[in-house]
Amino acid sequence: MDWLISTAHAQAQGAPQGSALMQFLPLILIFVVFYFLLIRPQTKRAKEHREMVAALEVGAEVVTNGGILGRITAVSEQFLTIEIADGVNVKVQRHTVSQVLPKGTLKSA
Repeated sequence: MDWLISTAHAQAQGAPQGSALMQFLPLILIFVVFYFLLIRPQTKRAKEHREMVAALEVGAEVVTNGGILGRITAVSEQFLTIEIADGVNVKVQRHTVSQVLPKGTLKSA
């Protein structure tokens, strides 16, 4: 039985072990790809949206996430009042504005 133990011992020593860096290299590469393709663009869009919402002012023509077009008539810290038709005002949260339109867009719509 002594010859079985020596054979197993020889096989364990002969198996090449890769370095720790080579073992984690695929995982690191996957994280880098996810960062540049998913995480970085998402944070960039979120930052642009925060800046756009902070710059909203009275008279700006906007589109909400629900697709409502209107002109801002009043601005408060958390809410906007948007005029969607003559005499029809809607109060919405600031962060629901998805896009600021160029001036005069509502006249052509």
